Amino acid sequence: MGEKVVAGRFDLSDRQRYRDKLRRCLTGLERLLAEQRFDRPKNLMGLEIELNLVGTDGMPKMLNGEVLERIASRDFQTELAMFNLEVNIAPHRLGGRVFDRLAEELRTSLAYADRKAGELDAGIVMIGILPTLDRDDLVSSNLSDVDRYTLLNDQIVAARGEDFVLDIDGVERLTCTSKSIAPEAACTSVQLHLQVTPGRFADVWNAAQAVAGVQIAVGANSPFLFGRELWRESRPPLFQQSTDTRPPELQTQGVRPRTWFGERWISSAYDLFEENLRYFPALLPICDDEDPLKVLDEGGVPSLAELVLHNGTVYRWNRPVYDIADGVPHLRVENRVLPAGPTITDVIANAAFYYGLVRALAEESRPVWTRMPFEAAASNFDAACRHGIDARMTWPRRGRYGGTVEVDAVTLVRDELLPLAEAGLAAWGVERADRDLYLGVIEERCRRRANGASWQAATFHRALETGLSRDAALAATTRRYGELMRSGEPVHTWPVGLPEPAPLG
Repeated sequence: MGEKVVAGRFDLSDRQRYRDKLRRCLTGLERLLAEQRFDRPKNLMGLEIELNLVGTDGMPKMLNGEVLERIASRDFQTELAMFNLEVNIAPHRLGGRVFDRLAEELRTSLAYADRKAGELDAGIVMIGILPTLDRDDLVSSNLSDVDRYTLLNDQIVAARGEDFVLDIDGVERLTCTSKSIAPEAACTSVQLHLQVTPGRFADVWNAAQAVAGVQIAVGANSPFLFGRELWRESRPPLFQQSTDTRPPELQTQGVRPRTWFGERWISSAYDLFEENLRYFPALLPICDDEDPLKVLDEGGVPSLAELVLHNGTVYRWNRPVYDIADGVPHLRVENRVLPAGPTITDVIANAAFYYGLVRALAEESRPVWTRMPFEAAASNFDAACRHGIDARMTWPRRGRYGGTVEVDAVTLVRDELLPLAEAGLAAWGVERADRDLYLGVIEERCRRRANGASWQAATFHRALETGLSRDAALAATTRRYGELMRSGEPVHTWPVGLPEPAPLG
């Protein structure tokens, strides 16, 4: 939600006016779809990564304003809290050695940003949830000094009307409350964009939903929060609970949470935007002066600003995006499933796996979503968040007998999904060198049953065994993670544990 909004109050008429405008925007979208006004396919993908600022002691540093001033690049932006940054990589056409080029661009950008942060005794760490975050770090006074974050926080807090409750029962259990949405800032992710035509949108979105659990299983990197070991990927439950506008009574009634996996396969991008209006009240009822239907009548392209803003306050793990480039509207699927890190190689491997897999699955003659209940995809996502690389998945049975079967995630990936991803990348025109390198990283993670979450947990327990306290072990694990992240070697090669101290003399 990158809108430049000015913090202020809304009166009783604002929400009704906004709702009416949203309906006109939705009608405008429907007309754009019917009139086939959208951009032709360009095989464009995009990448965003949320980052943490960390001191040499492994603790978060509330310095994003100062660091951004020194970086002085439009590729880097603020994120929700003062220890967060985001880097945006310009769109690339899928094909050739695109993933190697992306990796090199990221290495250059992040190395530069890390040097600039170093001038303030900080560094940049890519990780799903920073293990050293404390409850006192995630308070409203540490939100970034940006109007839209203040306003969003105020509106979500007002909609809920009481403290947010965090209750995550994993390896250990965390229960606490928060007076703001600040705990959401602990969740740092990778967002993968894919521009698609309206005719392809539903197939790509359905494919992305079907494999969201698999993405988490191989890419989990968030096992700790507030000193507790929770789920292998604790971002989804944390994100849902820290933005939940529903008090317990509305949860009991089955009102949908704003952080939402969804509940059905779709047949059009329109389905998702329509659900947004039907299920979710406005958080930021800010209207502009455009009449989208008049713009269409005059042959123009409406910005659909209210529809876009409202969509930015519904946190789907695969989100539809409406945008305009060079005067032509287009649609994107924004995949928000993956945590940041551990290394650039790992991030690019996750991206290659995703783009190859959704291409192959979207083009199957009997698509996976026609052979698997949506509830199974949601259950797979939950299982992967809880268990990571050791999760078990429900997946359509191969052969002519139909039905589904339960299978280890690593077996599913190695035996069935990696060959599909290979075929999908080949269909995009990605060269074999890139396919072999980055899909090979995913295969090695499966072979060794190792990812960022398993490394963090194993290293933390090894540190405890040396006699360190929990806090010291988490800090040591974070510092070691930062060292290995900067080495650039993928996480499946990382040695578990802390380095032996150098002998004296």
